[in-house]
This record gives sequence, C-alpha cells and structure tokens, in this order.
Amino acid sequence: MLKQWIPALRRRSEEALRPVSIADMMEEFWKNPFERLPLMEEFRKSVFGGGAGFPAVNVSETEKEISVDAELPGLESKDVELSLEGRALVIKGEKKFEGEEKKDNFHRIERSYGSFTRAVPLPAEVRHEGVAARFEKGVLHVTLPKAEPSKPAHQIKIEG
Repeated sequence: MLKQWIPALRRRSEEALRPVSIADMMEEFWKNPFERLPLMEEFRKSVFGGGAGFPAVNVSETEKEISVDAELPGLESKDVELSLEGRALVIKGEKKFEGEEKKDNFHRIERSYGSFTRAVPLPAEVRHEGVAARFEKGVLHVTLPKAEPSKPAHQIKIEG
C-alpha cells in the first residue's frame, strides 16, 4: 500500500526542495549516515577513507635524513604541491576526472576524484634547505635532511 504513495511523496519533496516524508528522510540519511554527526567525523574518515588515508605513505628514517614515499597513481608532478609546516610534510593535490564508461542504462564511476590534503608527521626536525622531491611511476619520493640536534645547555659554574 505504501509503495503506491512513494512516487507522489517524492514529487512533493522535489517540489518543496526538502524532504516531506519519512521515506525521503531515511533515504537521505543512508546516503551519508555520518554527515550530521560531527563527533563521528574522525571515525568516518578512518573507516571510509578521507583526509587521513590518501595518499598512502611510507616514512623511513636514517641518521641523516627522513624519506617519505607517497602513492599517487594517475597523478603527475604538476598536480601535487608540497610544503613543510612545523614538523609535518603537507601533500596537497587534485585528482582530476579523465573519462567515464557510459552504456545503455547505467553510468558507473568507481575511481575517486577531487582534491586531497595529507599532513605527514615527521619524526624529527628537518632542514628546509636540501629537501628534494621526485615523481616516478605514480610514487612521490621526498628526502628531507635532518636538522642538527641542539646541543645540551652549557652549565656555568658560579663562584663564591
């Protein structure tokens, strides 16, 4: 019985530019269930992806330098920006939509597109001069030389 009313309710919702029925509200909720729960934003990102998971990175460290390798398939060096902010390497970029597969009654896109930002915390202070980056086969390689460790405070003997 309810099925016969759904098209009419949907039309009313579209005309009013807002959900009119419970069915519309439920449909909107299930499109993005965590959108209206700000406390769950970090959980949503960790489970469904988002700022924290793309691009995937490997961070390694030697005595003299830190290396960061980021997977950026389908991108070129002109699509990516790098910066150092405090003790973090910030990778920003945009993956542009290139093509799509269209057939008779469907339209399907499974690859993600859009802008992204990822701040990669660094395990030590780095020198800004001498940072090198290269892009090779969809992988960004960044080499960051470590800053000289600060010397321990010099103790001064007080006489008298």
